[in-house]
Amino acid sequence: MSGVSKALTVPDIAARKAKTPLVCLTAYTTPVARLVDCHCDVVLVGDSVGMVLHGMPSILGVTLEMMILHGKAVRRGLQSALMVVDMPFGSYEESPAQAFRNAALVMTETGAAAVKLEGGESVAETIRFLTARGIPVMGHVGLTPQAVNAFGGYRTQGQGEDAERILRDATAVAEAGAFAVVLEKIPEALARLITE
Repeated sequence: MSGVSKALTVPDIAARKAKTPLVCLTAYTTPVARLVDCHCDVVLVGDSVGMVLHGMPSILGVTLEMMILHGKAVRRGLQSALMVVDMPFGSYEESPAQAFRNAALVMTETGAAAVKLEGGESVAETIRFLTARGIPVMGHVGLTPQAVNAFGGYRTQGQGEDAERILRDATAVAEAGAFAVVLEKIPEALARLITE
């Protein structure tokens, strides 16, 4: 990353597929964003901010306003890394139109280059809708913390027969236009298969 004089873009990140590995770190504040900027390619403003900084028992109480507030703070600390902001629970699941309104608000208010949505096949239509309208999307499959109640806790996903579901989810979001996909808490062999 040394010598980078301008902010990375979504096409820059996408062009690195199957080439140089990416470094992605999470930040919620300006000082942390300043610290990590020169060390990574992508900075995620995660909805985990609810648990990490606000003491919430889960991320389900995180609001769009909170994500915008922290997105603005992180943006002020970045010069070269690409910034992605999580769409919080309830801000995109109702319909692609709801997702577009809220994602457009997040991007215009924070200066984010992209948003991140959790889910696989269930959000593929929404990802397709957003990307067709100029909103880059990072997908997120495997353990999706916004669905933690449905999973019965923060358990590894994709073991045994469940691996096929995770593979289908990753394929669906990639085919829908996601420029990158977070693979959370899945077996290493499955992550390697999906990455390849």
